[in-house]
This record gives sequence, structure tokens and C-alpha cells, in this order.
Amino acid sequence: MSDKQSWTDRLFGGFRKTSEKLTSNLTEVVGTARLDDATLDDVEDALILSDLGPSAAARIREKLREKRFGLEITERELKEAVAEEIAAILRPVAIPLEITAFPRPQVLLVIGVNGSGKTTTIAKLAHLFQEDDYAVMLAAGDTFRAAAIGQLQTWAERVGVPLVRGPEGGDPASIVFDAVKKATEIGTDVLIVDTAGRLQNKRELMDELAKIRKVLGRLNPEAPHDVVLVLDATNGQNALSQIDVFKEVAGVTGLVMTKLDGTARGGVLVQAAEQYGLPIHAIGVGEKIDDLRAFDPDLVARVIAGVA
Repeated sequence: MSDKQSWTDRLFGGFRKTSEKLTSNLTEVVGTARLDDATLDDVEDALILSDLGPSAAARIREKLREKRFGLEITERELKEAVAEEIAAILRPVAIPLEITAFPRPQVLLVIGVNGSGKTTTIAKLAHLFQEDDYAVMLAAGDTFRAAAIGQLQTWAERVGVPLVRGPEGGDPASIVFDAVKKATEIGTDVLIVDTAGRLQNKRELMDELAKIRKVLGRLNPEAPHDVVLVLDATNGQNALSQIDVFKEVAGVTGLVMTKLDGTARGGVLVQAAEQYGLPIHAIGVGEKIDDLRAFDPDLVARVIAGVA
């Protein structure tokens, strides 16, 4: 099996619920074999029931009406048409993380609730950057959980990158300051900073992130260059609500969607793209170090529509 096919198979596993539901719903729709208003209403309902959300569903319906209204259409043609319109929503947000900052390092703040896969995503991002021959450093800015520091240390050793850490309960801003200084001294290209994921007290988290930003700004007015929110796709609508909170708290600049293998409902990607328009940098479909890849909107759209 080729690497491309293996990736597609795992991706389909992650979108299985959405894909199977949409495929079933669209199969039921094509009874008239003509795209009239009644059929379009059924298509829109099928899209909403398949977790793509009302806004995306309405947009796809109108695009199908513009292009195919009154024409006969087969089940396969309908799925292909839906896939194309899903891809049209996803393409503008499929933006990979690029290392362009000068002076180095480019600073990435990685945020997300505990359990979202944030720490493992940091390691996978480090691996991706290493594949492109960038020098990477990690900073353990989530000092409120000893487990988070220990887990990041383990991943840093596994990936083979340096880690700047402090004691449990230490000042995250001080650790970030030390990390930027060290990264600058040794010529590191990318500094990836783990941050606390506590949403129970938004004000406390906001103050902590503001302090980190202030320290970074003293060292480099452009930093942080990216604020990446890691979302667990299995959380569905709750993942979308996290975007609202973290946009307010941290000024999110892009997303990474994890856990798209197994039970995730992939339609949340389409909802996120339609509702927020934030760059989706990468998606994860497993626990292995190379299971995080750049977001391919056309492949994802075809998997969701059941034509991949």
C-alpha cells in the first residue's frame, strides 16, 4: 500500500461518520434525477444532518442551484458536485505554516485545552519542520502541570530537539524569555511554545498569555508570529465553541485539527472554515510522529462526499 493510499484510508476512517451519513442521505435524495427546488432542499437537509452546519449547507445549495438547476443528475454526479463545493469552502483556509521570520527564531505559541492533543501536536510540528531542514526548539510554557512538562521532555528527546523548561509552577513568561534568548544565540529557526490550556478561569489565562506576549515583544516586536489552536475533532460543536473562546483570549491565527482517525466527525472542519475563515494548517489522523500532515482540501472534500 502506498503512503498516499494509507493516508487516505486513515483519513476516511476519521471522516467515516460524516461520509457515511452524507452518502446515505444523498443516495436517498436522488430519486427525481432532476435538480429542482425540492431536491435542493433535500440536499441542504442532508448536508446539515451530516454535520457540515447550516451556513455551509446553504452556501452549497445555492452553488448547486446556480450551476445545475433543472438538469438531470446521477447520484455520482451529485456527490462529485457536492465534493467540489465543499472543496471551494476549504481551499481558502488550507494554508501551511511557513517559516519566514527574520530575525530568527519564528515563535509559535501553541494553545488548546488539556486533552486536545496539544503536546503531541507540538512534537509532530517539530518533526514536520525538521523534515524541511529547519532547526527547532521547544519551550515548556505549561508549567502548571508536571505531566505536561514531562511529556514534552519525552517528545523532545524522541524527536531530537532541545527543550527549555523550568520548575512546575514556574513563571511561563520567564521560560519563554530564556527560550527566545537561547534560540537566538544558537541560530534556531523555529521556537514552539507550549502554553497552559485552562479555560476554567479565562481572565487568569488571558493575563498569562498577555505577559508572554509582552516579554516576546521586548525581544522581537513581531513575536509571536503564529498562535496555533489545537482542536480535538471528536469534540464536534464543542471544538467550534473553543475557537470563540481562544480567539478572544489569545488572538488565534490558525488551527490544527487532531484525532481525525476513528470517531471524529469531519464535518466540523467545513463548519470551522465557513464560520471563522481561519487558516487550517494541518490535520492529524493518528498517534505516530508522521501522522500530522498539511491540510489537503480537495482530498478531504472528496472523502467527506464519499467519492475518494
